[in-house]
Amino acid sequence: MKIEKIVLATGNAGKVKEFSELFASQNIRIAPQSEFDVSSVPETGTTFVENAIIKARHAAKLTNLPAIADDSGLVVDALGGAPGIYSSRYAGEEASDSDNVVKLLGALEGTKTRNAHFHCCLVFMRSADDPVPIICEGQWQGQIATSPAGVGGFGYDPVFYDPQLGCTAAEMQKLDKNRISHRAKALQQLLADMRALLG
Repeated sequence: MKIEKIVLATGNAGKVKEFSELFASQNIRIAPQSEFDVSSVPETGTTFVENAIIKARHAAKLTNLPAIADDSGLVVDALGGAPGIYSSRYAGEEASDSDNVVKLLGALEGTKTRNAHFHCCLVFMRSADDPVPIICEGQWQGQIATSPAGVGGFGYDPVFYDPQLGCTAAEMQKLDKNRISHRAKALQQLLADMRALLG
């Protein structure tokens, strides 16, 4: 199938740039949903997959274009998988990144087992009625540090510690993070699956 434009179900300029660079070699233009005045949709799913599908279907329906959406979050073993799908609003609907980090560190106070991972689910839908969307997932294993470190990245990056690299995600070079992150792994898989689809 011939695809020239894909709507990305996000308003995040960084994500739009990242996806645009990846799809440039395929001669596919990535357009943010804001370009079409598509509003965000309530994420009523109970899993990353469900929420990504909700967002992709919403964008595809309102634009009549193929759509890509991602749903990502932090999964902490000692908290039974929390904050999970509620990662961006862990400390409340209007919570800032630092509010969420403070709540997380408080919830883990005195906990020795601090294993965690970032999870990313990417969904590609050819149309709003696509019965077989492409679903790709990636994980980044690490631990939750006892205090924030670093000024790069966003979200929980200052407290997400990668034992192999010996630093938090916020202390990493951007190139390193883009090579090993949960989103990078899911994106590589998505690109491979889409290349097979697009021929």
